Amino acid sequence: MSAGPDTEPDRAVAPPPVFLERQSYRRRRLSDAARLLPILGAGLFAVPLLWPSEPEEAGAVSMSSAIVYIFCIWALLILASAGFGLAARAHGGSDAQGPERD
Repeated sequence: MSAGPDTEPDRAVAPPPVFLERQSYRRRRLSDAARLLPILGAGLFAVPLLWPSEPEEAGAVSMSSAIVYIFCIWALLILASAGFGLAARAHGGSDAQGPERD
């Protein structure tokens, strides 16, 4: 059977497309990147473990170079976390809303 011109067959109504507003999306991606920063830092701190340590081997890295590397990574992680903090403050608070007060 076909539906008449005045009646429309029963169809499931599709929900509207889901999207986040631009500020909320950026704030969430910024917090995701900030959560990955310790993992990145741990990986970068582990790199000197892969360097050859025997002085007789070709391409051995001196201890002073390794310490300078560790210090530079430490300083960059501090600057990156400060940058994430400033950007988060500029983009507003968090998405989670606390209990409403009267």
